[in-house]
Amino acid sequence: MHQTISSPPERFNFARHLLDANRARAAKPAYIDDTETLTYGELDLRIRRCAAGLLALGLRPEERVLVVMQDTVDMPVALLGAMYAGIVPVPVNTLLPADDYAYMLAHCGARVVLVSAALLPAVQQAIARSGKSPRLVVSGDIDALPENATRFAALLDTPPLAADGHADTHGDDFAFWLYSSGSTGRPKGTVHSHANLYWTAELYGKPVLGVREDDVVFSAAKLFFAYGLGNGLTFPLSVGATTVLMAERPTPQAVFKRLVAHRPTVFAGVPTLYVGMLASPDLPAREQTALRICASAGEMLPREVGERFREHFGADILDGLGSTEMLHIFLSNRSGDVRYGVTGKPVPGYDIELRDDQGRPVGVGEVGDLYIRGPSAALMYWTNRDKSRATFQGDWVKSGDKYVMDAEGYYTYAGRSDDMLKVSGQYVSPIEVESALIAHPAVLECAVVGRADEQGLTKTIAYVVPRSGQAAGEALCADLKAFVKTRLAPHKYPRDIVFVEDLPKTATGKIQRFKLRALEG
Repeated sequence: MHQTISSPPERFNFARHLLDANRARAAKPAYIDDTETLTYGELDLRIRRCAAGLLALGLRPEERVLVVMQDTVDMPVALLGAMYAGIVPVPVNTLLPADDYAYMLAHCGARVVLVSAALLPAVQQAIARSGKSPRLVVSGDIDALPENATRFAALLDTPPLAADGHADTHGDDFAFWLYSSGSTGRPKGTVHSHANLYWTAELYGKPVLGVREDDVVFSAAKLFFAYGLGNGLTFPLSVGATTVLMAERPTPQAVFKRLVAHRPTVFAGVPTLYVGMLASPDLPAREQTALRICASAGEMLPREVGERFREHFGADILDGLGSTEMLHIFLSNRSGDVRYGVTGKPVPGYDIELRDDQGRPVGVGEVGDLYIRGPSAALMYWTNRDKSRATFQGDWVKSGDKYVMDAEGYYTYAGRSDDMLKVSGQYVSPIEVESALIAHPAVLECAVVGRADEQGLTKTIAYVVPRSGQAAGEALCADLKAFVKTRLAPHKYPRDIVFVEDLPKTATGKIQRFKLRALEG
């Protein structure tokens, strides 16, 4: 390890750590959502009331609670209240179908579900299909409570635990789970510790993203997944900043509304959102906003998008790579050293290796599987020993990503391990082809996959979303192919181009190439 940051104490409860760090800021706004502002003093009290309320429901330390909640002030209260009591919150994607919730409910064994009123119908369907009977705690306005349900507001009427009444947890104790957004198969329950949260703030949030006490932070990425949890909870609360929360889906228009109304200085999004923002006729002028620095993760940020955003807003986007397994970003650009089109260099405190199929290190300029070593690594996948052993290999975590490192130590994304194509006997990264296509002024978004021809040979096919006003036809198709040929080796240009209105994406904005591959099957 080459970082000199102090380790947390052995007995460590992350929720207690945050409350202690902000005791002198009782009157300062901690959270602003669509309906209320919560000061640090009010946040402290609600967290301790929530912890007491959960214990009063009969929950015991290390038991799980499923959290199906929108980004309102109740969400961080629920997450930190559970951790304060030593109970393990399991926040999940708020856009899932009932079958997925039924699986997660049974898999994590939650005895209580904390749910936003708007999401209650899907959760009730899930409970009916799961055969389980958890207690419901409902956040938000609802006329009539279902049977076996409590209002979240009533939970917060419980007399609070004392300021030193937190669970006496070890830094390596289970703190929370996150379900991975895997492209195939059932999502994996990724188990994280109390200390993991501490390390993401100390290694990335403070020194790389540079979140400060005087910042207003707004993450379009939601709290239910790792990237959003760091941006909207761990980092701002670790330094005493103010955080803006948004319950609705992060459309460009919804984001613009908050950028202008609350004037956040730190913003976190994903590449597809940045593309949509820059393409919108409603894009606010620089002087209407107060952006200082932005972050991007989830997929590679196209070079042109980063440059156009910086030109318009005067703020850099720090593109980086993180994962559910590592909890947040471990490979990143940083202020003063931004190279759009590359993912940057390792975050200090993390070690990176690129290896071939036999596990041997690859040379400069060669594509390799990405392995990470660092203190925020998850403990395991719950009840999935085989995949735990395949991913968590001693000190190292195998990411499933392929990367290339250049002679200056900068890393460039080459795609997911299962996305790589072999064309004319040579490996082709879909990301490389997509980067060439997105530079064309007629292309808004694109995704590249492989298709077998009549002889069983792989050819590249590109799905392209044209910009508004662009005529999608043979002329544009020929123009795009010729454009790519001027930028890449001849065997890499897409043999077929399909124009579409939109691309399939996960709730976190990642393009689902496996769905496009299924179309080609």
